[in-house]
Amino acid sequence: MSGSGFAIGLAISSYEWMSAATLILVAIFFIPVYLKNKIYTMPQFLSTRYNDTVATIMAVFWLLLYVFVNLTSILYLGALAVETISGIPFYYCMFGLAVFAVFITLGGMKVIGYTDVIQVVVLVLGGLATTYLALNMVSDKFNGNGVVDALGILRQQADSHFHMIFSKGDPHYYELPGLSILIGGMWINNFNYWGCNQYIIQRTLGADLNTARGGIILRHL
Repeated sequence: MSGSGFAIGLAISSYEWMSAATLILVAIFFIPVYLKNKIYTMPQFLSTRYNDTVATIMAVFWLLLYVFVNLTSILYLGALAVETISGIPFYYCMFGLAVFAVFITLGGMKVIGYTDVIQVVVLVLGGLATTYLALNMVSDKFNGNGVVDALGILRQQADSHFHMIFSKGDPHYYELPGLSILIGGMWINNFNYWGCNQYIIQRTLGADLNTARGGIILRHL
């Protein structure tokens, strides 16, 4: 998302606007069904709603997806970031992150919950600090005077990155979903990811309804 924002601009956030709307519907309609039926995993839900075959297919699919797509990309990019910052060899970083993830998982949902709180604080403060430093660098580069001047400079130097809708002549026009996709087929993908993804939904399944609804919406904000 960060890389796409650098290349394309704010228009990449069209996916996030759609996700925010989806999460509201998930909180209103999906969560009460899960909690009422004491559902703790998505394969369990599919087994209850359909049969064990459907549940097994989904479990295997998500397992392969996490192992060969999510986990590998997270370990690679995380290790690359740690190596760049600390100078520790890449493979040591990757191994260390993997071991750290195992210990967190063994600690159960309580440890994951505390870890999420720490991550939110680090992400928010880190994001604000990075933004401030980047704007200061822009200001110094173009002889501005602080962060406020840097925002004006950005609007002048990279005006196309502040456009939410592209014209057909824009080189990135076909890289983003059109309106028909956003209000059509994209809903299936969003409901699958935000409403039926164990990684996203698991934190709500052990809470009461109000806490679960507030938590899943706040997570995206």
